[in-house]
Amino acid sequence: MSHPTSRRGLLFGTAAVSAGALLAGCTSNDTKDESSAAADTRPAADDKPGKHVTIGFAGPQADHGWLNAINDNAEKRAKKYADVSLELTEGSNDTAQQIGQIETLINKKVDVLVVLPADGKALTQVGLKAMRAGIPVVNLDRIFNTPQAYRCWIGGDNYGMGLSAGHYIGEKLKGKSGARVIELAGLDNLELTKQRTQGFDDALKNYPNIRKVARQAAEFTVESGQAKMAQLLQAQPKFDALWNHDDDQGVGALRAIEQAGRDDFLMVGGAGALSAFQAIKQDNGVLKATVLYPPTMAASAIDLARALGQGKGVGGLAEFEIPSSITLYSAVVDKDNVDQYMPTGFR
Repeated sequence: MSHPTSRRGLLFGTAAVSAGALLAGCTSNDTKDESSAAADTRPAADDKPGKHVTIGFAGPQADHGWLNAINDNAEKRAKKYADVSLELTEGSNDTAQQIGQIETLINKKVDVLVVLPADGKALTQVGLKAMRAGIPVVNLDRIFNTPQAYRCWIGGDNYGMGLSAGHYIGEKLKGKSGARVIELAGLDNLELTKQRTQGFDDALKNYPNIRKVARQAAEFTVESGQAKMAQLLQAQPKFDALWNHDDDQGVGALRAIEQAGRDDFLMVGGAGALSAFQAIKQDNGVLKATVLYPPTMAASAIDLARALGQGKGVGGLAEFEIPSSITLYSAVVDKDNVDQYMPTGFR
């Protein structure tokens, strides 16, 4: 699952492009590695090595499964390229420390920077500093306050997560009169949580037979998921579906559900944790699907940085340059496609 403050699907000034197959053509000279994640084995339009590119990567402390997967995806993807060197900083949630790490990379004169800021607003100035020094910045997920601080933004879609979850549940309950759904949200003081709820509510408007009867905010942790889910179950003895914003807090939610002996509804998770994929594949519990917020965006950010460093565009697009912003699609993973996504699941 992703870190609670890691996800903002906001774009500034330019149209968004769905990442999917587009990044596959950013050029590659990868060697085969059967153990690599799906993001590392995508085909590419140009498999010839190009100009050598040194990429500086700076992110928050990997104190969360999703953030650890971000680092892992970046490292693995960089290793696929003989013409890429990766300068990886030690992640930090301390704003001043992360700024210092990025300034060190600027002083080293790396060719391109990939930055997932601990706080997008607080790190905007150092992004501007890099751009003014002639070092293009790929802003990963948590967005800087101005597009002048980055050349390209790539990240997830929180509103889209809610939309996908709502439509999946809506289609499953389409024929049921008086259907009732509940929502286990994340931290309510975060904009991303509000976006996910808004997307979910907007999707449910397409299904007049469905009513959302309860919503409880948790804290993106296993413990809070278990406690808040227990409260929901006690307050709502009868409902048909649950959307849980986050797979890590979903581990706790599933514990509460099992302890209550409940199996009379379907559950949809969020983010794309390996544990969720495994439960979906086993198909012997309430968890039937999860909506992605893919950490593979870090691998795509390396692709984009390499393309920037080599002055190339994205395969599959007519333009000579990479896009200014790319919003990842919030795909739904259920038993029909879980095998495809299993290699991307994070612990």
